[in-house]
Amino acid sequence: QVQLVESGGGLVQAGGSLRLSCAASGGTFGRTFSMYTMGWFRRAPGREREFVAAISRTGTNTKYADSVKGRFTISRDNAKNTVILQMNSLKPEDTAVYSCAADYSVVSDGISTDPRSYEYWGQGTQVTVSS
Repeated sequence: QVQLVESGGGLVQAGGSLRLSCAASGGTFGRTFSMYTMGWFRRAPGREREFVAAISRTGTNTKYADSVKGRFTISRDNAKNTVILQMNSLKPEDTAVYSCAADYSVVSDGISTDPRSYEYWGQGTQVTVSS
């Protein structure tokens, strides 16, 4: 199976920035990293997991939650099997555990915002934003 490991979380003051990384390895024989849509989701205490951002197989299509649009940027480097989430202008409401996920089922170069579409998940990295 695909192994996903997040890093880059931490504690920052409101208005600050963090850069999250997701490193992928392993996987089913015959599949490559570029065959997966990659997404970031977050879960705050007492809340449901919510979609944050995702990027298509080729990197040409992206989607963002309205709450992070204009502040967060998702990117991928298929040669390095890595997905990045650059988070700027952080707010206390961004505090959550952030997880990356991989979706093989998406058609063509599309994107799903439904976490149920994603087959593989990392353990997550904590992001805490103080006021």
